[in-house]
Amino acid sequence: MERNDVAAVQPLRDEEGTPMSTGQQPKEQRVEAVERALGLLEAFADGADRLSLADLAKRTGFYRSTILRLAASLQRMGYLNRDADGCYRLGPTLWRLGSQYQRAFHLADYIRPALADISAETGESAAFYVREGDQRIVLYRVNSDQPMRHHLDEGSALPLELGAGGRILTVYTGGDDEHAAQIRHQRFYFSDGEWNPETGAVAVPLFGMNGGFVGALGVVGPRHRMSAQRSTEIKDLLLRNAEKLTAQLGGH
Repeated sequence: MERNDVAAVQPLRDEEGTPMSTGQQPKEQRVEAVERALGLLEAFADGADRLSLADLAKRTGFYRSTILRLAASLQRMGYLNRDADGCYRLGPTLWRLGSQYQRAFHLADYIRPALADISAETGESAAFYVREGDQRIVLYRVNSDQPMRHHLDEGSALPLELGAGGRILTVYTGGDDEHAAQIRHQRFYFSDGEWNPETGAVAVPLFGMNGGFVGALGVVGPRHRMSAQRSTEIKDLLLRNAEKLTAQLGGH
């Protein structure tokens, strides 16, 4: 057997060198120093312009000596700057990488797969709405493949004041009606034949970076399939997906 053949049949080993059985997955790889350095940058996540060494120690829980070592490496790479008074601010490398991210970012790359999963799990049509003036626009949509379904094309304009998606958009873009306080508190809205007498719908808000409102994530289907119990299950599914999307969009 040639040398290359011998190498090919060597057992897979984990990061500690221990042989792994077939089908066993490697341990999650973590580099503590890297995670601590990123944690130092996260200390600025609330929008702080400048932080002292004491501020960073309080926010991260790291020893000051640890912060000084991490900060020195981050300064060399342009992720942090240190002012003459000893305070730190974010460096230009983050601006450059952020600009590259914005150029490469496409909302549809995140929203469409989530809608496909939601539609597949519920069997109903799933959509993402944005507000445009006094209308709600179906920006992205995955229509159910069931024979009896609610079907709309992307780009369709609907009334803003009616329907689950419309209520969410209204409340989170400055509207204030009798439902506003409750919707903001519970972060969802059920609609039972409100816009279309044959359909029921559930919608939740989607937030992005810095907690900014992005749009409404919703599911709509025939009323006979949108019972109170089923609507609650769909609401929970939408909230889980909204939370996951918020993280992907840079929010918390």
